[in-house]
Amino acid sequence: MFDALSEETQLIVMVIGIAVLFVAVMWNTNRNRNKLYGRNKRDFRKNYFTKKKKK
Repeated sequence: MFDALSEETQLIVMVIGIAVLFVAVMWNTNRNRNKLYGRNKRDFRKNYFTKKKKK
């Protein structure tokens, strides 16, 4: 597939591809971190007192 392209073009395409994958991984990591740290169950004391007030 890359044989038709020159070596310089292959290098540029590979660098751009790696950069896109790096950005996708960083975006996914940040999204997952926000999901984990944003939940109420993370802080036991706060969750306990919130449930206690509801009863």
